[in-house]
Amino acid sequence: MPPTACLLIIGNEILSGRTQDANIRFIANGLARSGIALEEVRVIPDKARRIVDTVATCRAMFDHVFTTGGIGPTHDDITAACVAEAVGVPLKIHEESYRKLESYLGKEKFNKARQRMAWLPRGAVPIENTVSIAPGFSIANVHVMAGVPSIMQSMFNALLPTLEGGAPLSSVAWHADLREGTLAEGLEAIQNDFPTLDLGSYPFERADGRKGVSLVAKGYDSDQVAQAGERIRQLIESLGVTPIEGEPAP
Repeated sequence: MPPTACLLIIGNEILSGRTQDANIRFIANGLARSGIALEEVRVIPDKARRIVDTVATCRAMFDHVFTTGGIGPTHDDITAACVAEAVGVPLKIHEESYRKLESYLGKEKFNKARQRMAWLPRGAVPIENTVSIAPGFSIANVHVMAGVPSIMQSMFNALLPTLEGGAPLSSVAWHADLREGTLAEGLEAIQNDFPTLDLGSYPFERADGRKGVSLVAKGYDSDQVAQAGERIRQLIESLGVTPIEGEPAP
């Protein structure tokens, strides 16, 4: 089985509806390509006790915990301190990050608020940020990144090659002008024969009003995925409809 991961999205602005998260899909796709299974996503508020408890719980449940949000210079950017508490180490100035930020911003602009971005848990390894210099960090199995999508993507792209993964997630899809109810029994039988795979049915509607369903098999064993995909193709054919490979055009 591949290494497992959980993503914690931290921010009151997400929970209030003010901001729409734009990071889940990017992270999920990247992890899938690297053979790390994203098994859970949680959205939690900027409340210290909630962050500490959630990080502590999740890092015991998953091989990797990724967080986004709460590592800027403002009063509600408390993720670094909370992760330090959850891991059981103090927060301290990371000298190299401090020097980089001071050089990037200039001494006059590098005020106490911005200096907070150089405070990391003791023993943390910075995650490079090519957009705005202020680092994310990894400590134990927790990887802390910014919430701003462009900065998060810079950090994630720097971090991902350093993580040990497995075989990439593979998938096979077939679609046809059928209804889910027509396919449900046959699809359940295929799922029973391939219990480690993720089989899904996804209805769609074409621009001309015709409706159909896309059947998808996903997993980290490419041979089993291919076998399940062939069974899906045969199932659609057995219902008197020509299966079309891949997902339907949008």
